[in-house]
Amino acid sequence: MDKINLNEKFGRFQEHWTPKIIGELNGQQIKLAKVKDELVWHSHVDEDELFIVQKGTLYMDFRDKTVEVQEGDILVVPKGVEHLPRTNGEEVWLMLIEPKSTQHTGEVVHEKTTNNQEWI
Repeated sequence: MDKINLNEKFGRFQEHWTPKIIGELNGQQIKLAKVKDELVWHSHVDEDELFIVQKGTLYMDFRDKTVEVQEGDILVVPKGVEHLPRTNGEEVWLMLIEPKSTQHTGEVVHEKTTNNQEWI
């Protein structure tokens, strides 16, 4: 049992939209991701998602509104809710906590979809 330093872990990768696993607990995975620009509209039928912004500002578009999630904020996207995560062109650092079964972009397959998430 060792502590995890988030800044050190974020320093280990540069790719955008490729979550890296840093821990597991009770069937949930803790992931880090660097994101820039936008991902793709998608939803997760059976899983909620928790976004924790470590650095920058994330914009979460929903079909009826946009939520600005700033550094230090969290956002829970309930299962089944279609969403589009994006930035304003800056790199944003996120921590995600979600069930191990969660697929990166739900049922949507896109060039940015990655289901081969690695541990760092």
